[in-house]
Amino acid sequence: MKTPDAAFWRGRRVLVTGHTGFKGAWLTLALQRMGARVCGISLAPEAGPALFTALAPWPGLDHVEIDITDASALTAAVRSARPSVVFHLAAQAIVGRGYREPARTFETNVHGTANLLESLRGQDCAAAVVVTSDKVYRNDGLGKRFVESDPLGGDDPYSASKAAAEIVVASWRASFGHELPALATARSGNVVGGGDFGEGRLIPDLVRAQWASEAVRIRQPDSTRPWQYVLDVLDGYLTLAEALVQHPTSTPAAVNFGPQKPEPYSVRQLIALFEQAYGVPVTCEFPAESPFREVPQLGLDPALAAAALGWRSRLDCAAALAASADWYRHWHRRDNMRQVSTAVLDGHFG
Repeated sequence: MKTPDAAFWRGRRVLVTGHTGFKGAWLTLALQRMGARVCGISLAPEAGPALFTALAPWPGLDHVEIDITDASALTAAVRSARPSVVFHLAAQAIVGRGYREPARTFETNVHGTANLLESLRGQDCAAAVVVTSDKVYRNDGLGKRFVESDPLGGDDPYSASKAAAEIVVASWRASFGHELPALATARSGNVVGGGDFGEGRLIPDLVRAQWASEAVRIRQPDSTRPWQYVLDVLDGYLTLAEALVQHPTSTPAAVNFGPQKPEPYSVRQLIALFEQAYGVPVTCEFPAESPFREVPQLGLDPALAAAALGWRSRLDCAAALAASADWYRHWHRRDNMRQVSTAVLDGHFG
């Protein structure tokens, strides 16, 4: 199985948008650990606990706080960074917030993506990976494992905005490809891992409920998702970027990153697995109705990632939850989370 090549990243100029988010902070730490020169462009971390804050200080990181919907500020920052590789993770990534702020969700996820691509036109940049979602597919809820050629869709604002971002990337590639780096979109499953404090996300909600000795309200407990470990997903993003630089014409333009084996764990089953890994029961409430509509079943087929990139997920669902629970235990003890997280990275990628 192919893993990220530290020699490829050593000394390379890399831009990460959304570096203050959950996946963005892990990715930035991994890149720095491999010797990359990283510039991060993002909003400030969310209020309250955040992985980016927990990993501070960030020596050597060029940290830029701007909104990607500000085209002129984004272009100036990108051109100042002069990246060789770009990872675009900046997004409004919360399904529930998409219902509350639909226009803002589209502005960030669609207009922001277009702004980034425009900022890269004519620049000396080799490759850009645009991260979207497993929810970009037109989903009838029947449990199909989606492949990259399936139709795009999405009923809720978040899903639809991410599908629209896919169309934006395809349009810019077709219209302005000669002025752009090699482009690919990455569609990953529902990511779990230590350091996630996102609003309305299952594992953070369980952890918060346990800390506060409160019940957590669980929407759609019987829904299934392609759960996977955060570092497995980042392994895929890094491998995809390496392939774009080294083989720009033969690397797929869109790639699914999902569990290698179909693991149709429901929300209810995932809660039981996490309680077992965390060692502390969590009181859950199951409302009769979900506050918003979500498809009951979702799955990804990662065969293309295996065939084209040599990528496979390493941790099954139980192992991913055990690693997550261990991180939160360290956090709860107020351990040095940069040291803890660096050791986690070294163990995974080493």
